[in-house]
Amino acid sequence: MRSLAQELSVEAMSLYRYVHGKEDLLEGVVASLMRDLTSQLTEAEEEHWQGFLQTVAHAVRQIATDHPKAFPLVATRHPAAPWLRPPLRSVEVVNTFLTALTGNGFTDAQAVNAYRAFSSFLLGQLLLQSVVSGAEAGPAEEPLDEGGAAIPEGDGNTSLDVAPEVRRLRTLLSEDRSDEEFEVSLEALLDRLDRELSQ
Repeated sequence: MRSLAQELSVEAMSLYRYVHGKEDLLEGVVASLMRDLTSQLTEAEEEHWQGFLQTVAHAVRQIATDHPKAFPLVATRHPAAPWLRPPLRSVEVVNTFLTALTGNGFTDAQAVNAYRAFSSFLLGQLLLQSVVSGAEAGPAEEPLDEGGAAIPEGDGNTSLDVAPEVRRLRTLLSEDRSDEEFEVSLEALLDRLDRELSQ
């Protein structure tokens, strides 16, 4: 907080009129990036599913490209609910994602599987890109209790009234299928390498 105050040429204590501390500040950065992403995805929601997924991928990549040192916050901080995954971590983004896919003929299970696979792809690719660009990507820090800061543990109680698809598909979203997903991703990679080798 002192470094930020120095950068802004203000007294450190004046920052506490706007945020409770570092935790609030970091959550505000993530919320701002997610708000921009939500508006872009809402505009693309009516596209064909492939076009929509390209929009998602490029929009999230733009965040990592424009803000490489902030992207690890999106990738490693606690999501809006414990059963959501970064970097598509806000309830609004996930709801738009699921609505677009189910509206394009995906079954519930297919839409959730696509969300999981897409999140893994984006996280791995873009976190690496951010680190190459100079970002630090250590483990998520424990939230600081700063006397009233909106710490992430409270996010699990976020109302899902604004996210009907997330609420409806919560059970599927909550399933732990990491072993299966790892094997499917590995097989897809091996298949791609095999195709390249045989060309």
